[in-house]
Amino acid sequence: MAHTSHRPRKRFGQNFLHDNSVIDRIIAAIRPQPADCLVEIGPGQGALTFPLLERAGRLVAIEMDRDLIPTLQAGAEPLGQLELHQGDALDFDFNAVRPDCDQLRIVGNLPYNISTPLLFHILASAPRIRDMHFMLQREVVERMRAQPGSKVYGRLSVMIQYHCAVERLFLVHPGAFFPPPKVESAIVRLRPQPPETRARDPQVFARIVAQAFSQRRKTLRNTLRGVVDPAGMEQAGINPGQRPEQLSVADFVTLANTAADGNILAAGNTART
Repeated sequence: MAHTSHRPRKRFGQNFLHDNSVIDRIIAAIRPQPADCLVEIGPGQGALTFPLLERAGRLVAIEMDRDLIPTLQAGAEPLGQLELHQGDALDFDFNAVRPDCDQLRIVGNLPYNISTPLLFHILASAPRIRDMHFMLQREVVERMRAQPGSKVYGRLSVMIQYHCAVERLFLVHPGAFFPPPKVESAIVRLRPQPPETRARDPQVFARIVAQAFSQRRKTLRNTLRGVVDPAGMEQAGINPGQRPEQLSVADFVTLANTAADGNILAAGNTART
């Protein structure tokens, strides 16, 4: 793909993918089909957009930088139908896109400076999503797939794994981009699936996970003070002397469900706000 004279913008976190071998590997991992309902976040100069469009025939894309819109429209014209939304993916309603589709397939080279809030935003639409293939900072992917006891296991690990199966596909070297980022990247596949144990109140679950990891070096007794009663934790089979990174996703669901039942909430808690 030929470079345009567009200068990558730091404020948009732009690093344009240009390595054709990496592009081919990503397309092979996605395996786009004509019936797929594809949504791309941050198409940039179209490195993934155009091969996806060529194979699927139709694509929805969300691009923040209005100066890239003409390049994308011109390149897409001979390939298929590109539905382009200029705006911030953090404000985009993934539930409203392609009402004719039951299941969306979301792809994107996510801006590293907003990747975590963007992932949480997209997860709100998880029931409508078949799968997601994202290019992310390697460190973020390691956090997403980390297991209990790991130094990088945290809020992102628990929330992503509650909603999805996580699979790191391959690493991408900085030279595959222009300009090269200072970090290594990775391609991750996320497949939404029903959680093994469902949280009865998702807001209570999200709140407890966030609060538990807000001071990760402290024990649950301290981090959840005022939210969950230590005696109740023990009732639920959770040791209040543990640190949050020692708890599995299922343990957090157990805590949240017992809390949602009103059995172990400390007096004056605000778990439902």
